[in-house]
Formats: sequence, C-alpha cells, structure tokens
Amino acid sequence: MTERVEEALARIGRLDPELCAFVEVWGEGARERARTVDRRLPLAGTPFAVKGPTGIRSYAAERLIAAGAVPVGSTAVPGPGTYWQTWGQGRHGRTVNPYRPDRTPGGSSAGSAVAVAAGMVPLATGSDGAGSVRIPAAWCGVFGLKTTNGLLPSPDRTGLASAGVLTRSAVEARVYLDCVLDTPSEVRIPSPLQLPLPAAYSPDLGFARTDPEVAAVVRAAVDRLVAAGVVQLPLPREGFTLLDPREAWLGVRAGVTGAGDLGDAAGVRAENDRRLDRLFAGTELLLTPVTPNRPHGHEGPGEVYSTALTWAFNLSGHPAASIPAGFTADGCPVGLQLVARRGADVRLVEMAVAAENHAIRVRP
Repeated sequence: MTERVEEALARIGRLDPELCAFVEVWGEGARERARTVDRRLPLAGTPFAVKGPTGIRSYAAERLIAAGAVPVGSTAVPGPGTYWQTWGQGRHGRTVNPYRPDRTPGGSSAGSAVAVAAGMVPLATGSDGAGSVRIPAAWCGVFGLKTTNGLLPSPDRTGLASAGVLTRSAVEARVYLDCVLDTPSEVRIPSPLQLPLPAAYSPDLGFARTDPEVAAVVRAAVDRLVAAGVVQLPLPREGFTLLDPREAWLGVRAGVTGAGDLGDAAGVRAENDRRLDRLFAGTELLLTPVTPNRPHGHEGPGEVYSTALTWAFNLSGHPAASIPAGFTADGCPVGLQLVARRGADVRLVEMAVAAENHAIRVRP
C-alpha cells in the first residue's frame, strides 16, 4: 500500500519547487498511514491532496480517509490581499499553470488543480463558491465537479459554496462520490443513460463576453458530441439565456436581500431559477464554456470576470462539471461546462464520462 504514496511524494518533490502547488507536504504521516491502512477499503493507499490549510478538516477529506485514501498534503489557495482570488501561493512561491507558467492556474482551488494536472496526486479536494473548482479544472486541463449545493456539508454561511473534487478524468470522480455521499438515495442510483442526451448549448448565456477562440474550441467539442451521438441539441442551438447573475451573487455574498423584482438580486435569482427549471423539465444537460476567457497572466484578468459563466449555478444550486475541451492556439486549456438538474450529481458524472470520451483532446 506504500508504493503509490511514495510515488506521489517523489513526484511532489521533483515538480513542486517549480509549480508551487502545495502549502504543506505530510511525508512521514502519509507513509505511516499507508503502512497501516486496511487493504479491504475501496481507496486503500490512494494518495490525495486537500484544498488549503484547513482542508484536512473538511467532511469530504474525512470520508476519503475513512475509505482508505491517504492525504499527502494541503494545496495552495490565494494569498492575503489577492483581489481576484484566482491564483495560489504555495510554500515555494506563486502557483503557476502547468501548461503556461506565465499564466494563472485559476482558483481558488489553484494548487489542487495543478497537483492533479501534473500527476502529483490522482485526486484533490476543492470547494466552489463562484467557480473555484471548475475554473482551475478548465485552465489546467483536468476534470472538476461542483456538487449540488447542500448535498455535502459546507462551512459557507451564504450557501453559495459547495464541496467539489478535481481528478484526471470523470471516471475517477465516480469513486469520490461513492465514498463521500452518506446514505443510499436516488442521487446515488441514476437510471441508465439513453443516448443521445437532450441538451442545450450557449456560448455566453446571453450576457458574457466570451473570447471568440474559447467559444470556437468549446463549440467544436459540442459538435463532436453531437456527431458521436452523445447529445442532441434542439433548435435554436444557442437560444438559452439567463440574466447576468453578477449583482445577485455579490448581493447574496454580502447578505443583501431584495423585494424580488427583476431589478434586484432576489428577483434576478428567482427569474434564473424559473428559466433553469423550465430548461431541465425537458433537457438533461446545459453546455457552456467554463470561462469566457483563457488563462490570464498573473497580474489579473483586467475587466473580464472569469466567473461570468459559473457563478449562476452557485446561486441556483445545480451541480456542474468541467471537462477538457481542447486548447487555444497559444497552448491554453479550455473547459466545457456541463450543468445538470439539482441532485443529479452521480448522473452528471456519468454524462461527463460519456462526453469526455469524445470531447477531450490531448495537448497538441
């Protein structure tokens, strides 16, 4: 049971001084746990990382440890005073994107995404309050899942943040859900997928300023899914829109409530919920880019909100995932976002597995 942990620690030792994914590495503790773990457990001896200095105390980490997984360290999150909250500060310095060191890996689960993308660990925990799992997953070319809000315990008083995971592929996220979900329920017993899945696609949700090349990479991935018979898009192909959730998200984060008119946060949130309820009454998936932009430099994204296409689903509570869709011409990974009905987390992962088989593209 010690081999996989030793391999992970060795890879961290080689790569982390350059990538700066980890805040702490728990070498001796990990080795001791690996020596004594019950081999009958489903994740016996599997190394994993936890998000941030307090991640080891999270519910998900506790469940993974109970399933035999071995925590090897805590990963980088944004340092104090980081306005955009989109890159990490590791023990060796600023966390960098493994594909483009001059670019951010995204955040706030920055180190977790980098650790998985670089093969330091096969799995890392994350949390997602506005896109903090999906954005770094997209920009580091790995799978990232935001669970349905409230499905797993969260310390977030606003209810915006939910637990998540980053893995090398959607297939590897199956065992995460099986281990962290508490009791058998409908959410754990999805009906078999019937392909093609009815889906809707939007490059911008009606308001985001999506980079044309990012939109083209994602649209090509969606077209591959259609051609492979994985999804079926009704006409109009790009007709689904939401109201821009920016002010609504900021209002909820600040604890501000309104009267429910379309001009205030409560009204925007309610209208978007109505639109999403109508959509998912007859559709399995909503497909969008994860971000409107490609990974930006370490100085920040300027006027563009990298969260523009993700934080609506923190407000609505829907589960959402990022799968690799391809690369821009300058070598930046792009993510395809999959959104499903509330509570359909296991089914979403199964849909992501089917999509990943056709949409994923290795680095050129």
